[in-house]
Amino acid sequence: MADEHAQNPEVESEENGTDRRDFLKGGIALGAGIIGTAAVACAPEKEAPAAKAPAEAAAPVAAPAKKAEHAGPEIHVPPGKLDDYYGFWSGGQSGEIRIVGVPSMRELKRIPVFNRDAASGWGGDDFSKQLLGGKLSGDTHHVHLSYNDGTYDGRYVYVNDKAGARLARVRCDTMEVDMITDIPNSQGTHGIFPQRHKTGYVMCNAEFRTPQVNDGRDMDDPTKYGALHTAVDGETMEVKWQVMIEGNLDLCATDYKGKYSFATCYNSEGGVTLEEMMAAERDHLYVFNIAAIEAAVKAGKTMTIGDSDVPVVDARGEDGPYVIRVPVPKSPHGINIDPTGTYGICSGKLSPTCTVVELDKLDAVFAGEIKPRDAVVAEPEVGLGPLHTAFDGRGNAYTSIFIDSVVTKWNIDKAIQAYNDETIDPIIQKIDVHYQIGHINASMSETKDADGKWLVALCKFSKDRFLNVGPLHPENDQLIDITGDEMKLVHDGPTYPEPHDAVLVKREMIHPSKMMVRDGPRFEMYEKMAAEDGVDLMKDSKVIRKGPNKVRVYMVSVAPAFSQSSFRVKTGDEVQLVITNLDSVEDLSHGMCVSKHDVNFLVNPQDTKTMTFTAGPPGVYWYYCPWFCHALHLEMRGRMIVEA
Repeated sequence: MADEHAQNPEVESEENGTDRRDFLKGGIALGAGIIGTAAVACAPEKEAPAAKAPAEAAAPVAAPAKKAEHAGPEIHVPPGKLDDYYGFWSGGQSGEIRIVGVPSMRELKRIPVFNRDAASGWGGDDFSKQLLGGKLSGDTHHVHLSYNDGTYDGRYVYVNDKAGARLARVRCDTMEVDMITDIPNSQGTHGIFPQRHKTGYVMCNAEFRTPQVNDGRDMDDPTKYGALHTAVDGETMEVKWQVMIEGNLDLCATDYKGKYSFATCYNSEGGVTLEEMMAAERDHLYVFNIAAIEAAVKAGKTMTIGDSDVPVVDARGEDGPYVIRVPVPKSPHGINIDPTGTYGICSGKLSPTCTVVELDKLDAVFAGEIKPRDAVVAEPEVGLGPLHTAFDGRGNAYTSIFIDSVVTKWNIDKAIQAYNDETIDPIIQKIDVHYQIGHINASMSETKDADGKWLVALCKFSKDRFLNVGPLHPENDQLIDITGDEMKLVHDGPTYPEPHDAVLVKREMIHPSKMMVRDGPRFEMYEKMAAEDGVDLMKDSKVIRKGPNKVRVYMVSVAPAFSQSSFRVKTGDEVQLVITNLDSVEDLSHGMCVSKHDVNFLVNPQDTKTMTFTAGPPGVYWYYCPWFCHALHLEMRGRMIVEA
């Protein structure tokens, strides 16, 4: 445990003198500790040599030169300097995306996606309410960027909602959601991954098998259940087609050529209880043949399900032209493609191994020339509970090990050699992380440009690592230097649950705007509305009654004043505020908050936002700018006068 404490110094438990990792590892660690202690206790003590008299003391001997340690990249980002990488973290149960600077690990921004955010007004303003369709919660698991030619193109970030079977897209220039797509016929939309050769499809897996059609029929007949692998157009966010299969679909991946997409499948038994899901010895890695599926859709060899008109290819049953099933150890989770595009690494939660699949052999499998299992070229033993694998671009893989709470570094080529020669050990190093690590990712790892600098470990448990803040403990993000021969843990820090997944992108690939970009679906909505009213959003200030009980209020703001110091409405009116921030100074955000009306939203420089509410009882209600913007910030306000 000495190395472990060097990497993860911890305060020992006052009750029993053991640290939390000893406790979690249970009997195995305890047994190893007892054996080690016994060995030390039974070793004969050496007699201490007699002290030499000063005259007899030998001349000082120079200490042997130490091997120079690998310094590694600088983690400290001093004031005024910028991080080298953007980190995009999914927010899990919060329903958001977080942007983290790497290597500083400073949280820079939270992007609300499927959640209500009081600071920005997301979920309350008109555009986001339209996108969210009345739902104010979500479960963001996997976050990925759009690609071109095997690397990031800096345009979009995609993220799933497992709870609501939705896919959202964030624009990288504004760092705001611009589109959300509902995925039909699906529940538990979990793994997603964009195609890597271009901004093509975003593939989405339905983890939960449901009756197809799910309208009350076949509820008690699991043989009629199915799950969907869905292709969403990354440009238009339209659902293009789906493939129905029999097993639960978990994580997703795509190759670098646009030929295949992948899904790990657990519960190949088709069970609905834990015992039924554990019956078989193996599960599968599903490989989807995109060209064959597209041909079937074009030829009309599809079906539709329920009210959805999305074409569905039914690929349940045996291997065929649309999908093959590569047998892998029970209950696989992660599927990750190495930066060369040569191998897919599949990790089985209930096996201590990773399965290495050679992608170039898949053509022969689809052609019937070899069996699916013949595409497996290695199965290294990496630890108890492997989940996900990242890459350094130097031929090494890094796998998160959930039960052991370690990261295992191993060499892919040596693993392939070891498949036929047990004397070869592909394992390079294991490093303790803290505790029960889930996802893992390395800088640029999911592109052809993996640079092998940083690795992030997203850990579920922090235990007593940080100050006690009540029953909901913080989780723990850890940063590991992977530039040298050995991994080095260099940082950990608390984070709000749940940092589920993350990608690390070179900062020069992302180009956010410093002012609002006035295009896209949101501004199309605003411009159409303004055109109907004959209003110029960038200068006009008007109160327009749209009907007996509907009022639209146009207003602009320039620090420290709104263009209207008051406006009048009637009790029960539906009031739509349309606010444009005309300031052109970076960071000079305004907002609109109406007292006692649950109206509070952000308007960034050169932006327009709208929010609709119902006017309350007669009286005077002050509206004000809630974002500090000027020395006279407190005076930036006005009156909404509500008449009977």
